[in-house]
Amino acid sequence: QVQLVESGGGLVQPGGSLRLSCAASGFTFSAYAMSWYRQAPGKERELVAVIASAVGSTNYLESVKGRFTISRDNAKNTVYLQMNSLNSEDTAVYYCNAKRGGRNYWGQGTQVTVSS
Repeated sequence: QVQLVESGGGLVQPGGSLRLSCAASGFTFSAYAMSWYRQAPGKERELVAVIASAVGSTNYLESVKGRFTISRDNAKNTVYLQMNSLNSEDTAVYYCNAKRGGRNYWGQGTQVTVSS
């Protein structure tokens, strides 16, 4: 049974940091590209960051470049999103995604709220 379980969300003040984690099970984690998406109220879900399965190359949404870092630990079947210098526009539900070919898995999401 495939599972993606996100954690680490919460309420943080502007300028603060959070680290999201996504623990995966039920599939060959190292073979999948892993991504973080987010969806703010009234907006479409958008891709925030992706890390490839093999060499671990990364790509980011323009608005988070230099502030967010995606990483993965294949030994722990976990992908992370380090988020620094958070602002109100980062408020959203953040989702973990695993993709390989036609297979596409989603986590349940974790809420990130940036507010003073």
